[in-house]
Amino acid sequence: MRQLKLATFMAFGLALPLDAQVPPTPPSPPSLDCAEAADALQQLMRHDARMRDWANLGRYRPDNAVLPPPAAGDARVVFIGDSITDAWDDPRYGGFFPGKPYVNRGISGQTTPQMLVRFRPDVIALRPRAVVILAGTNDIAANTGPMTNDEISGNLASMSELARTHGIRVVLASVLPVSDYHYKPGSAGGPRTARRPPEQIRALNDWLKDYAAKHGHVYLDYASAMADDRGMLKRELSEDGLHPNDKGYGVMAPLVDAAIRKALAD
Repeated sequence: MRQLKLATFMAFGLALPLDAQVPPTPPSPPSLDCAEAADALQQLMRHDARMRDWANLGRYRPDNAVLPPPAAGDARVVFIGDSITDAWDDPRYGGFFPGKPYVNRGISGQTTPQMLVRFRPDVIALRPRAVVILAGTNDIAANTGPMTNDEISGNLASMSELARTHGIRVVLASVLPVSDYHYKPGSAGGPRTARRPPEQIRALNDWLKDYAAKHGHVYLDYASAMADDRGMLKRELSEDGLHPNDKGYGVMAPLVDAAIRKALAD
């Protein structure tokens, strides 16, 4: 009743009784600008998609179904990885090795546990002679939760063991360095080196090199060719300090070709 009286006085612009108390106004929820709202929506959609198909097995299922078996004498090679592999199809980067029997099975944002889940349908079932594995940067960035280098290396070892069991030669690529040269203060995500500490990348690459040597795999050293004298990803090879640009892929292409030739010749 008291609430109704107060509302009546206020609706008609009447002076409130001296003993009247206006209910406190509830605080407004924090506001988001358009960029923040769009980023929040994208994250929500990614999380929803991940919950429905965590390893994204559906991404290449239609392509795998229509990919014919390799022709006799055809040295098919499958590349499995994250966005750095996924984006290699882009015409801006020269396309994905035109005329060569190379198959791209990269998925942006993925980590090694996700790749391990889809290793059988996206690699083994395609019957390649060799596989190029480029993974680990998103594990370090905790895309699917915090992970130690031991956990990352365990997944890489498991993929390598699966490949060897099925007679597939293994090329283990180093994790690319990152840099903050293109970072603008206040940008979403923060500096690249904060989420991907260079010392952790170097430690994982040391393990990859040692593991490849001990198990007869080929170690593909992208990092040495793409790092500057500070150990950072060279400014001219990227537009964002993480992903290669056309010049970056131009450095990588002959290196991976040479590694594949070595793997198939061993």
